[in-house]
Formats: sequence, C-alpha cells, structure tokens
Amino acid sequence: MKALIVDALASEKGERKATRDAIGAGTRSVAGVLESRRVDYTVLDAESALGEGLPQGYDLLLVSGMTQDIPAMRRVISMWKGGPTIVGGPVTSDPEQALRRTGSDLAVVGEGEETLIELLQAGLNDGVLPGVEALRGIRGIAFKTETGYEATQLRRSMPRAVYDQFKPSTSAIGYYSLFRSARVYVEVRRGCSNDHRASLGHSCESCGICKGGSLGERYDCPLGIPPGCGYCSVPSLYGPPKSRSAQHVRDEIAALLKEGVTRVVLSAPCFLDYGRDLLVEPEPLTDPRSPEPNYGEIEGLLSSLASLPRMASGTASFMIENIKASLVTEKAAKVLGRYLGGTPVSIGFETGSEAHSEQLGRPSTPRETLTAIRRLKRAGLKPYVYFIHGLPGQNESTVNETVRAIESSVEEGAERVILYRFQSLPMSAFSGHPSAPPTIRDPLSRRIHEAAARANMRAKEDMLRGVIRVVVAERYDRDRRLLVAYPLRHGPVVLVESAEPLEGKVLDVEITGIASERMVTGRPVAMF
Repeated sequence: MKALIVDALASEKGERKATRDAIGAGTRSVAGVLESRRVDYTVLDAESALGEGLPQGYDLLLVSGMTQDIPAMRRVISMWKGGPTIVGGPVTSDPEQALRRTGSDLAVVGEGEETLIELLQAGLNDGVLPGVEALRGIRGIAFKTETGYEATQLRRSMPRAVYDQFKPSTSAIGYYSLFRSARVYVEVRRGCSNDHRASLGHSCESCGICKGGSLGERYDCPLGIPPGCGYCSVPSLYGPPKSRSAQHVRDEIAALLKEGVTRVVLSAPCFLDYGRDLLVEPEPLTDPRSPEPNYGEIEGLLSSLASLPRMASGTASFMIENIKASLVTEKAAKVLGRYLGGTPVSIGFETGSEAHSEQLGRPSTPRETLTAIRRLKRAGLKPYVYFIHGLPGQNESTVNETVRAIESSVEEGAERVILYRFQSLPMSAFSGHPSAPPTIRDPLSRRIHEAAARANMRAKEDMLRGVIRVVVAERYDRDRRLLVAYPLRHGPVVLVESAEPLEGKVLDVEITGIASERMVTGRPVAMF
C-alpha cells in the first residue's frame, strides 16, 4: 500500500502567501506513523499538487489543513482517482463540515496518531476503508454513511508517556522544496493549560471552578462551556499540556539539521508550559499560572539544543513562538534570554481592555502582558505581540483601550504587532458567533489595523543600516533580480539584490530600505 500525504495548511484557495516559509509539525507526525507501520508514502504541499497534478499509483490520500483551507482541500480531493480519502488537522474540529465540504470519506478528529494506527489495523493498511461497524469501534473519527454522516466519541488526550513514544519523520522534510530556508516546526509539547472559560454569550453562573477549583475539577465546566480563550479550540481538541522528553526533541532536531534544515521552531501553544505537566502529574495541568515554569526542564532542553554544532556555530538557529504572560516571571525571562537572545518571542494581548480580556477567558490581563514585554526586552529578546480584531464584545471602548495597548506595547519594547481577524472555530466557546468582517468593512477594526501598521512601520525604520543573518530561499517572483531571504531568528522578509544563485546559503545582510509593511531590502556583506 502507498499513501499520498498532501499538506494544505495555510493554502486557503490553493496558494500559500503569508507563510511560505513555514512547515508545520503535523504532516511529519503522520509520516512517522506510516513509517512505523512500514507504509510507503510521498508528501506534497497543496500548491504543488494543484499546479502539477496528483501522482499516480497511490492507494490512500491523506490531506491536512485548517477550516480556511477547505477550498484547497476540496480541490485536491476532487482530483483524486484512487482509494479512500482522509482529512485531518484543525479543520476537523467540525467533522461533518470537513467531510461535507471537502468530499472526503473520513475525518480524524483531535490527536491522530493512535487513531491512524487503529484505522490501519482495521483494513486501511490494505488501501481499503474499514466497514461501518469497524469504524464505529474507533474513537476520534467521523465518516460518511448511506444516510449521512456519523461521528464516534472523541478520543481522550494521550498520556504523556504514550505521546512521547511517537517519533515524527525527519526524512519527510525533504519533500518540501524550501525546507533549507523554511521555519521547520518541531513539537515539544501539545495541549493548553488555560482552562478558564469565556463568559461572553454564555449564562455563566461564576461558580469559580475554572479558576479556583482543583486541577481535576477545572477540566469540566458544569455548564459545558468549552475550556480556554473563547476564540480558541486547542484545549477542546488536544486537552491539557503534555511534554516530549528533551532527548527525543534533541534527536529529532539533530536529524533535521543533518537533512539540511536551518531554522527550527520549538512548537507549543505556550513554550513556558514545557515540563510544567511533570510538576503536577498525575493531575492534569489546567492552571495557566501555578505552578511556575519548570525552569530545570526548560533550561535542560535549551542548553542541549544550543550545544548542537550548527547551532553553536551560528549557521542554524532555533526559536520559540508563543508564551503566556502569566508565566513570564523574571526568572523565566532570564532563562529564555540566556539561550534565545535577539530572538523574537510572541505574546498575546488579543484585546487591550482588562474587562474584555476577562470576558474572553484569557489567562492573563493586558497589564500583565505589558509587564511581560518589559521583562523579555530586558532579557535581550524581541517581543512580538498578538491582537485580534472583530472579537465578540468589541466596541468603541475596547477599541480605544486596544489602540492604547498597541502604543504602550511598543513603548515597552515590542518590535512587531501581529493582527488577526476573529474566526469562529468549532469546539470553541465562540463557535456560535459569526466570524469578523475584514477591517475595510468595520470602522472599529480599521482603527486597530491602522494602529498596528503605524507601529510596524516604525519598527522597520529602526532596522535600517543594521545587519542581520538570513538564509536565502528563492528568487523573488515579482523581480528576478532579487532573492527572497528569511532572518535566521525570524523577522520580516528580506529582499536581497544578487545575480548569484545563493539559494540555501546563509548570509549577513545590511538592511538598506523598507519595501512594504512586511518586507525590507538589503545587500549581502558576508556569506557562511
């Protein structure tokens, strides 16, 4: 049996635009399961599949993506002429919609490793979709029937020891054309520790269990309100955090570096949750504040990665993305600064209003986030901040406070403002709310967008005449005299003037101009 895996993450209608330099961890996890079962496979990204067509001779099609990627996923599946089709990833938080709108035969909901193994054992290993009765005995799936669609009970979150046994594929990275310059995500932990609940749109009786109950009690709300921030489905889909062992993470990254990877992202909804689950076992980690970060586990992992030869020489890099302000203690900031100096780290505001933040179920307040930015900046990191426009409860007052928070965050040291539009996600507390319109159609959201754009333009002006280290990806399709390069430690896209074929090379580049809100220009000053 041969399987074809199509990675449609962030492909939307079929073309990746904003995140061309990102390769997620999910597809390599699926490939790792197939390797463990000795199943031959090939990986394609959706853009290549739609542009070049699907290869022949495969028995099974697996497609992963998010809700906004359904158009691309549907187009890929419509081209398929072989056996069963399976969809997975965040798109399956509404499994019936995922099946109906993509045309797939089966959806894997939530954590997929154990589910995929059971499907293979039930007959999928022969390229045949198991019968209805067999499917009904497998948790965490949805499938077509003669009368419509049927879903089984959601699979409970894997215990940490089981999760840590699964090994994502490292050889699969070679299927991606830009893997030498892309941010390659390596999952270090899964799940979220924020079991607060959103009160907007719900008849919450303020029983206080989700904030003051025991760790076990916080897991289930008496009213059935989904856990976490109201706009997020991660706690519902993946449960409380569980961490991979530092040795397994190091082994995976060492193998990826050997394959030619240059930029590694330690993937986690909040990196400072890493190892915190060990401090409360066997209880679930459902408190986003207590205990404090597991400083020993975090430092052990980061020091181990820093000792890898290419990391030590500066020709490869590792970085983190998201952290919760509620866990950014002075000690945590210093530990991160010791190994990630000069590296961007993202922290969520979402709203600048204290009251709105509480209503959203946020784990930390805007005031705490400003304190966290200050601590991270002092420790030598580059704080990035997240905001969301069009959230339920947005009004003139919350927008005024959000604009002030954007300005205050820059004053405290934030180097970039990342703005998202609210998307209504299944299995989140706000699943019944409509998604927000674009900023051009909402005057209040437009004010937030304009404040973020002003802040980002000032940050790029500060980069002028500075020197940063980049890795070259490809020729710029709009001007073939330029190369597209990405900072080794993340940052804006850099357009480099060069007639030489430098794809995959690591360069030091002097920033010479601002091309747009997302891009700067530069000239090479050294090559490694």
